[in-house]
Amino acid sequence: MTPLRLWLGKKKDTLTVGRGFKSIFFIVFTLLMIGGMGSRLVYLQIIEGTQHRKQAESNRIRIIPKQPERGNIFDRNGKLLASTRYPRSVYLWPMAHTKEEWRKVAPRLSQILDIPQEEIEKKLQQAGFSSSSLVRIARDLNEAQVTALKEYENELHDVEIHTEAVRYYPHGKALAHVLGYTRELTPEQLQEKKKDGYRLGDAIGQMGVEKAYEKTLRGEWGGQQIEVDGRGRPLRVLGEKQAKAGHDLHLTIDVDLQKAAEKALGGRNGTIIALDPNNGAVLAMVSHPTFDPNIFSKQKVTKKDWQTVQGEDYPLLNRALRAYPPASTFKIVTTAAGLESGKFSPDTILQTYGSLTFGGTRFGEWNHKGFGPLGFTGAIANSSDTFFYQIGQKVGGQTLIEWTRKFGFGEKTGFEFASEESKGFVPDESWKQKTWKMPWTVGDSINMSIGQGALLSTPLQVAGMFAVPANGGYRVQPHLLKDNQEAKSWREPVNMKPSTVKILRSGLRQVVTEGTGKALNVATLPPVAGKTGTAEAWKRQGVKANHAWFGGYAPADKPEILIVAFAEHSGGGGGSIAAPMALKVMEEYFQKK
Repeated sequence: MTPLRLWLGKKKDTLTVGRGFKSIFFIVFTLLMIGGMGSRLVYLQIIEGTQHRKQAESNRIRIIPKQPERGNIFDRNGKLLASTRYPRSVYLWPMAHTKEEWRKVAPRLSQILDIPQEEIEKKLQQAGFSSSSLVRIARDLNEAQVTALKEYENELHDVEIHTEAVRYYPHGKALAHVLGYTRELTPEQLQEKKKDGYRLGDAIGQMGVEKAYEKTLRGEWGGQQIEVDGRGRPLRVLGEKQAKAGHDLHLTIDVDLQKAAEKALGGRNGTIIALDPNNGAVLAMVSHPTFDPNIFSKQKVTKKDWQTVQGEDYPLLNRALRAYPPASTFKIVTTAAGLESGKFSPDTILQTYGSLTFGGTRFGEWNHKGFGPLGFTGAIANSSDTFFYQIGQKVGGQTLIEWTRKFGFGEKTGFEFASEESKGFVPDESWKQKTWKMPWTVGDSINMSIGQGALLSTPLQVAGMFAVPANGGYRVQPHLLKDNQEAKSWREPVNMKPSTVKILRSGLRQVVTEGTGKALNVATLPPVAGKTGTAEAWKRQGVKANHAWFGGYAPADKPEILIVAFAEHSGGGGGSIAAPMALKVMEEYFQKK
């Protein structure tokens, strides 16, 4: 074989081997590509398929929530106290635009709706820019705003106007502290309440009946699933759940009596409570200063509105549930402690004085001269301090404290507004040692015997105290829900002897016929029994301004209504300030009958 032929043969073999390697490489490469694509398809379709399907669904399915209508609230006679109105509101669909696109829409909305652009963007961010649910950014649109939104609809895509249910209180300020108000959830409340089905923009009861019975009144959200095209236009309804309205409530309140109490209290800071002493049903509960709960149903609370609820006299505070010294109304408890201790009998007579000295401290009589010899009935009628000093001194702190607690002081009454209600305060030996590093003294018992010192009680607790002699010796549970059978039937005996109850009722009646409460001894009323009280108190900057009390019930022999009137820092006495207030409410009640 010639060298040339040998070389050509070797060259041909080399070319054949090269082509074989290329074919193998191409096949391997192709298999790897197919394997990679297959793996990616498996990952996308199987592993992440559910997520992608959800994303595709959210791009074409729009959720339009339907707000539930809050339950109505009625008084004991069926008169409407709280209902619903239907203002027009502005909603946005977050996923309709990108975050950057919404920033172009927001300035125009801000201008028309008079709300900061940052506030609009914040609500969109809270909902999430990929959310398919509508988000409310403004409510209570006026006609000018509606017109402007329609004029600029070409640049305000996916900005919608809908009507919604908003709380309305037809009697305004008259029932503010009873009904409370609803307001949009704060971000903190929303975080806490999400687990209960609340959502961005929801309103919730913030105080009063609205808060206490939130679950009953709220109802359940409904909504529609709507298929939309690429431009967000609705194609068809895929599903619908009807919103479930909240339940109506009927209260024990009599709105006419409530308004009479509001009028009687007038411009004074304080409270008037009316209740049935036999079962604790609250017929009226007024606190002043007050506020209009309708301001919280607005999208935006104005600066002027805030000033009306954030004043230095705390208009949002329900004074019926705040603690004060009960003053001489507390002599009901001191009488019971004295008679039940066994150290005094119903026919006890004690000399009264201009003042008495105990432990080196002088304690004066309110009239500075005394009343001569008195029994329990006369001492209650004249509200003699020196008579009850002697009772407190001989009974002692332990027994007096025990009977104070038996009448319900120092604990909440069981009233529905638990988060708003104070427990008051009953001082005792352990508190004195812990706070002042001193033992309980006779002076502490003396002060407590006339409802002063560190003793504090709410007007509602004082009403509960008056109910005991009124109904013959039982504590009752104050309540607002008309069909609250458990509260209506709750009666706890204070376990007093019939003779003690008789002394109390006789003394309280004599207060009105010839004592400090003669303002209610009038022909327009059946026989009234009651007790006045004047508590020493200091206002701001050390200015002395006493609290005035009156508690009473009628008819005296078979009571059906009990009134407690309290004037905070009135500067006057219970007989001259508080008793006439109670008179007006009682006259309304009996004239109506």
